[in-house]
Amino acid sequence: MSDETAALDELARRRGFYFQANSAYGGVAGFYVYGPQGATLKANLEEAWRDRFVRREGHQEIESPDIMPEVVFEASGHLAGFDDMILECPECGASHRADHLVEDGTGIEEAESIPPEEVQEIVADRGLTCPSCGAPLSGQPVEEFNLMFGTNIGPGSSSPGYLRPETAQGMFVEFPRLKEYARGQLPFGVAQIGKAYRNEISPRRSLVRVREFTQAELEHFVDPERDEPPIERVADVELPLYPADEQQAEDGGQVTMTVREAVDRGVIGLPWIAYYLGVAKGWYERIGVDMDRFRYRQHLAGERAHYAADCWDAETEVGGNWIEVTGFATRADYDLRKHAEHSGEEFTVFRPYDEPITVERPTVDPDMSYLGPEFGGAAGDVADALERLAETDPDAFEGETVTVEADGESDVVPVEVTGFAVEEVTENGEHVRPHVIEPSFGVGRIVYTVLAHACREDTVDGETRTYLALPPELAPTTVGVFPLMDKDGLGERAREIAADLRRAGLSVAHDESGAIGRRYRRQDEIGTPFCVTVDYDTLDDDTVTVRERDTTAQVRVAADDLAATLASLRAGDLAVDDL
Repeated sequence: MSDETAALDELARRRGFYFQANSAYGGVAGFYVYGPQGATLKANLEEAWRDRFVRREGHQEIESPDIMPEVVFEASGHLAGFDDMILECPECGASHRADHLVEDGTGIEEAESIPPEEVQEIVADRGLTCPSCGAPLSGQPVEEFNLMFGTNIGPGSSSPGYLRPETAQGMFVEFPRLKEYARGQLPFGVAQIGKAYRNEISPRRSLVRVREFTQAELEHFVDPERDEPPIERVADVELPLYPADEQQAEDGGQVTMTVREAVDRGVIGLPWIAYYLGVAKGWYERIGVDMDRFRYRQHLAGERAHYAADCWDAETEVGGNWIEVTGFATRADYDLRKHAEHSGEEFTVFRPYDEPITVERPTVDPDMSYLGPEFGGAAGDVADALERLAETDPDAFEGETVTVEADGESDVVPVEVTGFAVEEVTENGEHVRPHVIEPSFGVGRIVYTVLAHACREDTVDGETRTYLALPPELAPTTVGVFPLMDKDGLGERAREIAADLRRAGLSVAHDESGAIGRRYRRQDEIGTPFCVTVDYDTLDDDTVTVRERDTTAQVRVAADDLAATLASLRAGDLAVDDL
């Protein structure tokens, strides 16, 4: 653990941002509690995300269940392909994520994209050992481990379910109803902030790799042939990019170009992805991510999820390591197509034509009085197979017989009993299956990044000061209210002012304990952007001192104007210098 991450974790525990859960019973790896400061910071960050990616973009927001039936994950592919590589120590029995062992022990980057058999060879060739006991791991099998938490829905085991590994499926599986709320008009977006669960093999690095976490995900449903993003809104935003070809080049490195340049040069192949990279960069700056420790990295071919045609990660540097905080993927029509196949529901949107058109449409009307006696219980399957064949290969009906595949069997049917015909029909439109653009944000990792990037040290009055330079809209507490001392009515007036500010909707800390400088330091360390001091001048003219955290600058403000002034400072509509 680096000095930066160790110091951050110590501050987080001491000041109530986050700490390991269930510590009274020894703790369980991969589960964390957000304390009083952390829970509020996290909620403020989620609200900032909601403001930018839901309200400002005109999208909808839903909340779906954390537990879903097994059939959902059969359709989505998670049961078959949501795996990590596991390697077990033969001596102590500890389980390790094999690609992490390779990355930590060899310097190889993105080992997740290497096939398990090659990872096993690397472990043997490099003589890697167990981090827990030091035993050699050469020759130990590297196997696939499914990360989903299983459960049962209701009593018994007849209805298996899973804790969702991503919030996305809750939006995809409800698409037939959600499209109605969007009046069947593409494009439209559906967002969700909620918990996801992954049974990580080796949770580590604090909030970076955990077993329960919060995602903020947006599924933007678009017509792949007609809908284009409003690139002009972000065309001039400069993106720090680390494309796949630069990662694979011997002398490759990060490049900077505008959104427009990245699209025009084909560096980012899909304009929708480029649009959201541009939007998100402004949001990261807004919440305090250090742009000198930030980049967008393109997934290598072996890294991409089974559904992703292209994917870029927003990565931040903390403690000398780059961590993924957001994935920007195009899921195409994979999820909607899979759920349509498994459920039998319609996962499309009707696209009307400008004018009705007349087309020739092959149809069948099978003679069931023939199919029934001939094929018995399979007659319905044969009829369905004939209908599909007429749609895909009408020329197959030109002979005297036609062969179809039904229920695993090849069946020969006389054409004369199929009722095959080509009819002219008038169509007013067609059904289109949308493609999906997905920005998926890891809220905990962003909280971790914001805290790390906000941590500062300086010298005030000859003493070293540690403070969190959090943006005011994210800070858990907006203002600390202190009496200079608790006598002569100062304490009572400070309590009155604190109550007034709370009624005005501000988050307020009231502190009477210790020297005024120490009280300032306590608020600085949790990122409180403003402090108000009630002193003897307050009793004379009803003004107070407002102190700004980063510069420690102080100004006098009338108590009657204090709530409005602080609200404007928090919103960024006003600066202390303006006062």
